[in-house]
Amino acid sequence: MSDPNPNDSTQSFAIGGYVFAACVITLIGAFQVITGLATILDDRFFTVASNYAFEVDATFWGWVHLLIGAALLTMGLGLFARKEWAIVGSITLAMFSALANFFFIPFYPFWAIVLIALDVWIIWALSRPGVEQR
Repeated sequence: MSDPNPNDSTQSFAIGGYVFAACVITLIGAFQVITGLATILDDRFFTVASNYAFEVDATFWGWVHLLIGAALLTMGLGLFARKEWAIVGSITLAMFSALANFFFIPFYPFWAIVLIALDVWIIWALSRPGVEQR
């Protein structure tokens, strides 16, 4: 009977997190594109909450969400193709997505907070040891 390698469970956990992160980042990218298009086409689609610390323009943030969403979709496809550049790119774009959603809180608070949480989870999942070895 051989001793199980403790790294096997860590690597399988990292691989599972990698695949889930690829799925989630692709979904977030699609959601960001839809949100961006909805905001660009009708800047009154989302109503702004009163007394928010930052004044934001809906059309500007629509373009930001559209561009970030397209980039996230690209990173998601890169992760599915197991490209090394997609790991670093996904972490970077997840940070930008979380920041953009922070400023989008007055427009759609619950959804923005959910996306921030998912972005943080993607960063965690892709920065785990063993992810790059898949």
